[in-house]
Amino acid sequence: MSHRPHLDRGMGLLAATATNVIAMVGVGPFLVIPLMLTTMNGPHIIYAWIVGAVLAICDGLVYAQLGAALPGSGGPYLYMREAYQPFGLGRLMAFVYICQIILVAPLSVAGGAVGFSDYLQFYWTTMTPLEHKGIAAAVCIGMTLLLYRDIASVGRLAVVMMVVVLVTAGWVIAAGLGGSSVRLAFTFPPEAFRFDRDLLVKIGATSVLAMYSYGGYNQVCSIGEEIKTPERTVPRSILLSILAVALIYIVMSSAIVGLVPWREAAGTHTIASIFIERTFTDPATGHVAAIAMTALILFVAAASLYSLILGYSRVPFAAARDGDFFKLFARVHPTKHFPHVALLTIGAVSLPFCLFSLGQLVNWLMQVQILTIFVWQCAGVLLLHRFRRDLYQPFTMWLYPLPALVALVMWVYVYATGPTAGITFSIGFFLTSLLLYFMFARGGR
Repeated sequence: MSHRPHLDRGMGLLAATATNVIAMVGVGPFLVIPLMLTTMNGPHIIYAWIVGAVLAICDGLVYAQLGAALPGSGGPYLYMREAYQPFGLGRLMAFVYICQIILVAPLSVAGGAVGFSDYLQFYWTTMTPLEHKGIAAAVCIGMTLLLYRDIASVGRLAVVMMVVVLVTAGWVIAAGLGGSSVRLAFTFPPEAFRFDRDLLVKIGATSVLAMYSYGGYNQVCSIGEEIKTPERTVPRSILLSILAVALIYIVMSSAIVGLVPWREAAGTHTIASIFIERTFTDPATGHVAAIAMTALILFVAAASLYSLILGYSRVPFAAARDGDFFKLFARVHPTKHFPHVALLTIGAVSLPFCLFSLGQLVNWLMQVQILTIFVWQCAGVLLLHRFRRDLYQPFTMWLYPLPALVALVMWVYVYATGPTAGITFSIGFFLTSLLLYFMFARGGR
């Protein structure tokens, strides 16, 4: 008699929320703020943060409803399979999601590692390109090995990491309250008040970068099988993390732009460190503070990788256990009960992608995810609610189905205003995924 591998439910609300928060507040906001200023061509990036927050809340409610109804490992893989099953498309949509994970997971992890190396240059000013890539790869390896443990220990580490993340963001905000100029932060150029096509396109393109920083609020869904009372914990952890992080981002970016002129901020990779240095009148003290801030940001970057690898590693495990992916990935550690093969694979495959820069990765990552999963999932939650009465669905989003429809429209808007190269790449990848599925279905397993 075959034994179905299982995982332990050892993570409560605090640890689940912490897992989301450290995935969201990684090195992303500290690196994308300059990119956002460049894309917007002005200091009014608060528009993009607000658009991103509304989208994250609406999309978070989609994840909350799906995660409460289907609290298993794999998250969206499971949601897509079950939502589209009544139409005979369940396995196809699940396969497309697995394909995008094979691309997105290593690129996301590598992006965080590359960001780590970027900020390390504040200390190591003579770092060569080869050393930069080697350090990024070493961070990927280190975080993978740190996750090689049972889920209860992982949850405790996540809480500790969240505390450091909040201290880092809190320091930036507190420093800004004391030294930033509200007038400078909100002195927008005249074009910022003309909501014409040009501004709307810029807001959409900048919102892609904002959503990269917001990304991670769904992390808990990928480990739903390891969450205590998931029907309550999953929705609560998603909403708590989004609200907390949205407030942090809006206040933090306003504080930075209120002290460092936006054109200067747009030209640096270590904006938070420079910002902290400027808050001190004594240059020597400011430099020491900047060194400390850089150390905290490096920790935050590593912590985000910790959460990303944790969530992504559960997807191929869940698919393999259900017979929709290679059986090797269904293996569970004999004593610690976590998917060790999938974990090590995600960590290993991320290594070659450390050769790319963060700027090259972000837009393409978002475009692929929007086309292959985000828009289909917004429709999927409606289909699941309407056609899968056989499933227990303990949580329904407030004002159903309005948040799902708003998220769908906003995802299409963000996608359509993104870079043409990213749109072309994502369409090509989506069509390739469909071709691979039909080859897989015809050839069998």
